[in-house]
Amino acid sequence: MSRTLFRTTRFDLDHLVKNINRGDVALPDTQRPFVWPNRKVRDLLDSMFKGFPVGYLLFWATGAEVGARAIGVDAKDETVPRWLIVDGQQRLTSLYSAFTGHPVVREDYTESRIRIAFRPQDARFEVTDAAIEKDPEYLADITPLWKDYKATVRTYLKRLEAARGTIDQNMRDEIDNQFDRVRDLRAYPFEVVELDAAMNEEHVAEVFVRINSEGITLNQADFILTLMSVFREKARKQLEEFARAAKKPSIGGASAFNWYIQPQPDQLLRVAVAVAFRRAVLKHAYSILRGKDLETGEFTPERRDEQFDRLQQAQDHLVNLLHWHEFLQCLERAGFRGSKMISGQNAILYSYALWLIGRVDYQVPLDQLKDVIARWFFMAHTTGRYSGSFETRFEADVARLSAPPAGDAHGFITTLEQVINDTMTADYWSIILPNQLATSAAKSPALLAYIAALNILDADILLSSSKVRSRLDPAITLKKGIERHHLFPKSYLKTALRITDTRSVNQIANFALVDWSDNIAISDLAPANYWPEQLAAKALTGHKLAQTIYWHALPEGWERMPFDEFLAARRKRMALVVRDAMNRLADPSYEPRYIDPAGAAAPEQGVDTELRALVDTDVLPSGTTIVADDGPTQIAAQVLPDGRLYANGETYDGLIELSEVLGLKGNPWFRWSAELADARVVLGVLREAHDTDVPT
Repeated sequence: MSRTLFRTTRFDLDHLVKNINRGDVALPDTQRPFVWPNRKVRDLLDSMFKGFPVGYLLFWATGAEVGARAIGVDAKDETVPRWLIVDGQQRLTSLYSAFTGHPVVREDYTESRIRIAFRPQDARFEVTDAAIEKDPEYLADITPLWKDYKATVRTYLKRLEAARGTIDQNMRDEIDNQFDRVRDLRAYPFEVVELDAAMNEEHVAEVFVRINSEGITLNQADFILTLMSVFREKARKQLEEFARAAKKPSIGGASAFNWYIQPQPDQLLRVAVAVAFRRAVLKHAYSILRGKDLETGEFTPERRDEQFDRLQQAQDHLVNLLHWHEFLQCLERAGFRGSKMISGQNAILYSYALWLIGRVDYQVPLDQLKDVIARWFFMAHTTGRYSGSFETRFEADVARLSAPPAGDAHGFITTLEQVINDTMTADYWSIILPNQLATSAAKSPALLAYIAALNILDADILLSSSKVRSRLDPAITLKKGIERHHLFPKSYLKTALRITDTRSVNQIANFALVDWSDNIAISDLAPANYWPEQLAAKALTGHKLAQTIYWHALPEGWERMPFDEFLAARRKRMALVVRDAMNRLADPSYEPRYIDPAGAAAPEQGVDTELRALVDTDVLPSGTTIVADDGPTQIAAQVLPDGRLYANGETYDGLIELSEVLGLKGNPWFRWSAELADARVVLGVLREAHDTDVPT
C-alpha cells in the first residue's frame, strides 16, 4: 500500500485562534492579501451559526525555523510554526479578525477591521454601516462578545431598553440565548487536512487544486512568497511596499509611481529572481531558495541562507529608485508614453531585469545602457518576445550573457545588439511586421510600435502642428484630445463601398491620429473629397506636406485607391516608419524630449519669463486659476495679465517665489496645474507642449 501523505483531524475555532496567537499556525499569504468583501465574512458567520459546513482547511506541516510570521499581534519572533495555511486563509483570517478585532491587510495594503453586526431578534448578521451603528436593534460589532460577554450584553440591553421601553424577562432570556449561540461559535468544528512535511510544492499545489471548490491554482511565485514569509519577512514586505508605492503618486518627493506599470509583488519577485539567479522558470528558483543542491539534491539551511542573501542583494537593486527611474526613461526614449501603449507587462519586467544586470554586473555606462535597453524594449514589446513561453525565452537570452565576463560592458551591449539585429531582420520589416499590422486589435503590439515610432520621430498629428508625443502625455487628462480617425470613414465604407464588416472597417491601417476637432470636420466625407479640402484649409504644401505623408504612411494618391489596395500599401509604409524609428534609436545624436520628474530640483532662472511667455501667447490666459496640492489641502492662485501670480491677497513675480513663500518643495512647474476649459494640465507639461524657448 502506498504511503499516505496526509492526515485529517478536527479543530474547533477557539483552538485554531489560540494556535494562531501562539504562532503554531503561520499565515504565509499564499493567496495574497485579504480579498474577501465583508459580506462574505457575514455569510460565513451566518452559515456557521446555522450549523452548515463551511469547507476544509488545508495545512502544510513544516519544520521551519525561527522567522515565521504569525497572524497574532502578540506573536513572538522566536515562535516556530507547526503549520502553514495553504487553503482556508480567507476564512481563517476573517474569523480571526472577527473574533479578536485584529485588522486585516487589504489588496491595496491598507489595514482595516472586519466589523460584523448581529440582530438577536431574528438572528440576522449584517456588515456594519452607519445606519446599523444607530440602530439599537443591532449589536454593531460582535467582537466584544468573545472578550467581555456579560458587559457587552448588558450594554446592548440597556441601549435597546432606552429606545423601546421596558423589556420583559422572556425577551431578555431570548436575546441572551441568541448572543450565547454567537459566542458558542468558538466551538464550531473545522475539518483540517494536514499535509506531510515531506510533500514537495508540486504535490501541495495539486492537492490544493483537487480539493478547492473555487479552482484557484497556486503557482511557483506563491510558494516563493510563502518561503519569504517564513524565512525573510522583511524581504517580502519590501516588495509589497514598493508595489504599493508604484500605485500612488507622491507629492512630497521621489517614489516608485510611474505611468507604465503598477507591479504586483509576484511580478517584482520575477525581476529579483531573474537578476539574482538568471532564472525565469520559478520552479528552479524555488528549489534553490529551499537550499537544494541541484547536483546532489540535498537541502541544507546554510545553502538556503546563502541563496536568500543573494536574492536580497538583487532585490535591493530592484527597489533602488535611482535604478527604477533611469530605467523608466528607457521606455520614454523608446517612444512609449504610458500604460495605454503597453500590451504586455513582461516586456517591462524582463527589460528591467536586463537593465539591472547590465548596470550592476557589467557596469555599463548609463548613457550606453539607456540606448541599448530602449532598443531592447522596443524590440521585445513589438515582437511579443516575452509572451507565450516567456520564461524559456528569457533564460535563453540571459544564457547568451554567460559569454562576456562580469564587468565587460562592451560584451553586454554587443550581445543584446546581436539579438536585436537577429530578430528585426530585413524580412521582419518587409514581410512579418506588415502582416502583423493586418489586424483590427486595438492594442496590437504592431500598432503601438507605430505610435511609439511617431513619438521617436517627433511627428505631428495628422493635419495639425501639435506633436503626437504631447497629446499622448499620460499626465494630462483631456476632455477632448487626440482621436483615431478612419481615413476611409465608416459611413463612407458602408454606403459607397458596401463594406460593413467591423474587422475590415477597423483595420489598423485605416486609422490615423488626428485632433478631435479635425475628426468632426472630416465627418463621413469620402477621402477624395475631404483630403484636398483639408490640405488647402491647413495650407499643407511642400516639405511640410511631404513630412505629413511620410509620418502617417500615406501612399501616393491614397485618397482614390481601392480600399484593399490602400490597406496593403499603407501597412508596408507603416512598417518602414517603425523601422526608421528603430534606427533612430541607434543614432548617437538622438535625444528624446523628457519631462522633468516631479521631484527634480526647481530651476533657478527663467521661470518668470517662461510663465509670461505662456500668458503672452494665450496658452495660459490671464485670469486662469492654478492649483497645487499640499497634502490634504489645495492651494489656488490666479494668473495676472503680466505673468505675475496673485494668491492670499499678495502678488508674486513667479512660480519660484510663490512656491518658496508657501513652503512647497520640488519643481514648481510640476507642483502647479492650470484649470483650463477642457482639462486640468500640469504647467510643466503645458510649457513642454508649447515649446517655450527659454532654457530650463
